[in-house]
Amino acid sequence: MRIRVKRTGGFAGIERRAEVDTAGRADAAEWQALAERAVAAGRRLPPAGVPDGFSYEITVDGRTVYCADPRLTDEQRELVSRVLKEGA
Repeated sequence: MRIRVKRTGGFAGIERRAEVDTAGRADAAEWQALAERAVAAGRRLPPAGVPDGFSYEITVDGRTVYCADPRLTDEQRELVSRVLKEGA
């Protein structure tokens, strides 16, 4: 499973991208379950954010959804955080 996150906005307006490929990882099932829950709660179109808040584009195996601060689910927040931390 390939998981991509693009974060835009924030105070500085700097875009950040990262990607994790779960193929061959020992924790692939955990990533897959988290990604599926995060995508299920996402929106098809970018939602209105808040000033200086972050907006996210999450793509899992070609399916893209959108979410924005402060209305991220716990699963979206965890997935975004993990991908941006561990991804390349």
